[in-house]
Amino acid sequence: MKIESVIAASRFGLGARPGDYNTIDRNAKSWLVDQLQGPSRVASEIQSLPDSASVLVEFQAIIEKRRDLRAESNSPAPDIVEKVGGTLRHHYLQQTEARYRAACASDHPFHERLVHFWANHFAVSADKPPLPALAGLYENEAIRPNIGGSFADLLIAAESHPAMIVYLDNQRSVGPGSRLGKRAGTRRNNQSVGLNENLAREILELHTLGVDGGYTQDDVQSLAKIITGWSVGGGRGPLRDGTPGEFTFRTAIHEPGTQSLLGRQYAQQGMDQGVAVLRDLASHPSTARFIATKLARHFIADDPPAAAVDRIASVFLDTNGHLPSVHRAVVDSAEAWQAPLAKFKSPQDYVISAFRAFDRVPDDARFVVGALDMMGQTPFRPGSPAGWGDTIDSWGGADALYKRIEWADTVGRLAGDRVNPSVLAESLLGPVMDSHTRESIARAESTQQGLTLFLVAPEFQRR
Repeated sequence: MKIESVIAASRFGLGARPGDYNTIDRNAKSWLVDQLQGPSRVASEIQSLPDSASVLVEFQAIIEKRRDLRAESNSPAPDIVEKVGGTLRHHYLQQTEARYRAACASDHPFHERLVHFWANHFAVSADKPPLPALAGLYENEAIRPNIGGSFADLLIAAESHPAMIVYLDNQRSVGPGSRLGKRAGTRRNNQSVGLNENLAREILELHTLGVDGGYTQDDVQSLAKIITGWSVGGGRGPLRDGTPGEFTFRTAIHEPGTQSLLGRQYAQQGMDQGVAVLRDLASHPSTARFIATKLARHFIADDPPAAAVDRIASVFLDTNGHLPSVHRAVVDSAEAWQAPLAKFKSPQDYVISAFRAFDRVPDDARFVVGALDMMGQTPFRPGSPAGWGDTIDSWGGADALYKRIEWADTVGRLAGDRVNPSVLAESLLGPVMDSHTRESIARAESTQQGLTLFLVAPEFQRR
């Protein structure tokens, strides 16, 4: 086993499985590049999931029934309330299990890591209904199919997905000059009635230009007006239109007319205006640098090398955001192959790599949810549009490390005596494992203790 292979499997992939190095050792870089080719890879567990539209229709039907019962009896209808919670919980666990089974079993772990990276970049959080039932489907429908194309297409897919629209309340955003906005009038101080800036702000700050990308509050407000009408079909009331559960453009709440953003005028009509803006934002130099920095931070170091960021940003601009080329630029960065295992694993990376080390897949989503919840990274719940942190400061605290030890001890007990800890450690970490780690595992008083020591070893906790 070569050091380059360990880097490829751990830093770019999701951790090695027994036997993986038989393939990776032939050419670690080629093994990674091959995963950037061809259509998106979809595991059978993910293919079997329902689509977000059908889940939303199911959820909306339950909510409407609850409203009807409340209107009839003025009671909270506890059975319906319980059904809402049960529906959300069912879909959440189903999607969680599919995600982590796919990651733990994948023969293309670099591709899976990229899916996770971009889903975190365009983060939605399952912290309010109906998002627990949509977050995993959003990843599969908006992110996974588009990481082999352009950043512009990925951006448009993410911003127009029902999960993103609901998460950042864009379905409630009403242009002040729209048909509905004019009827509603205006509030004091010329504040626009119903205009919601949440999605517009996150597009500029978190998804494209970055917080220092050169936009102003006026740009945020302009973009908020431009994307009014981006909504979800179905529901109740006068705006009930479009295919239930799917993206729809509602002319009645869209702000008409030309808008100015970053000094450029956009006179397109309807949804075309928003699409044109997103495509321009996708090709902006600030976006290229922001994305390059995040990729370098994720794959190279918490403090990304400036030279690597420059090269990745240059490829982004030269290829108009062609993501396979951008990802290839990361793989080609010499800095990514230096200082092995410099990145501290997030809880998600840690749990996935442990399952892969034992060549197992989780057979109960609750075990994964419980583990990640304990370690502070509950699946699909980053808690904010910024997504999960990507540095050791986010995950390397004393309490967090103690929780890892607890979980490692549990996994060691569950593994039993079927695995020789020293053999496993040598087969997965050999070239990067120091003598202290070897000796500690070899001198363990039991198989369980040896496996626990392997899982908490510094070499295993880093990628």
